[in-house]
Amino acid sequence: MRTAVIIPAFDEADALPAVLAELAAHVPDHEVVVVDDGSTDGTHRVAAAAGATCLRLPFNLGIGGALRLGFRYAATQGFDRAYQFDADGQHDASQIPALLAGLDDADMVVGSRFSDDRGYRVGRSRGLAMALLRLLVRRVTGRRFTDTSSGFRAFRRPVLEFFATEYPMEYMESVEALVLAVRSGFTVREVPVVMHDRAAGTASNRNLRLAYHFVRLLIVLLAGGRATGHTPQVAR
Repeated sequence: MRTAVIIPAFDEADALPAVLAELAAHVPDHEVVVVDDGSTDGTHRVAAAAGATCLRLPFNLGIGGALRLGFRYAATQGFDRAYQFDADGQHDASQIPALLAGLDDADMVVGSRFSDDRGYRVGRSRGLAMALLRLLVRRVTGRRFTDTSSGFRAFRRPVLEFFATEYPMEYMESVEALVLAVRSGFTVREVPVVMHDRAAGTASNRNLRLAYHFVRLLIVLLAGGRATGHTPQVAR
């Protein structure tokens, strides 16, 4: 199978070299696609120096826009499957085989930090917000997910083609995308994975911005998520 790893990156020149080196060591046969989301720190030069395919956006669209471009590239280039991977060092390349193995009986796989006791901890306020999102996602989809905001995800080709045009563009898009995939009839499952703290750079969320997008997302979920007439292929 042709496999692509899609890495959305905004000003990640410091962390990206180690991430790309880790991928080269663990999955040298996967095509690395870095989506430079309007960076100003030379992120694209770091990607090019490591031999990665680099798609450059002229200005910052946010992670949703960067991922949609990555999905479009993977779909148009004929990849059979692809997975997201953070540019900041939080994801562990040794977990990729477990994530991709989940695609044997699913269209989309979410790597969960919380589906077993692997020691990943979050602060009280963040934990409460995550718990509320889990509750709302369960209400909207009828499915129980332990990690609705994980950005470590794998996709079969039908989902790549779908997300190439339908992936949500707003901040905190990962939760909305999970709901959209389930409501669109795709088979989605979780697998337990290990994740790390950010290796370098600065997290993109700020309190007021995060609060605004959290409220927006709550409204979207309480309204029942986005409807679609898509008829997906079932996993084989």
